[in-house]
Amino acid sequence: MIGAILAYIVIGLVVGAVARLVVPGPNPMPIWVTILLGIVGSVVGGLITRAILDRGHSIIEFGVSVAVAVGLVLLLGKKPRASG
Repeated sequence: MIGAILAYIVIGLVVGAVARLVVPGPNPMPIWVTILLGIVGSVVGGLITRAILDRGHSIIEFGVSVAVAVGLVLLLGKKPRASG
């Protein structure tokens, strides 16, 4: 159980860090946000990969996970514009 939680944290950190490296410009977010978006990207990417391919393929799954995490980095990086 603890090993699985640590694995999710490490995988989330790796996927989140790669996603932040792909997006140009500064990404001022703390490490725990990077881990969370990496975990979410991994889970959603894994679900998408398994839904399309009927089974997990580690390289494709990693790529889709990073793509989802990149989308999350872009969403979190958007600052609301002041209307006026």
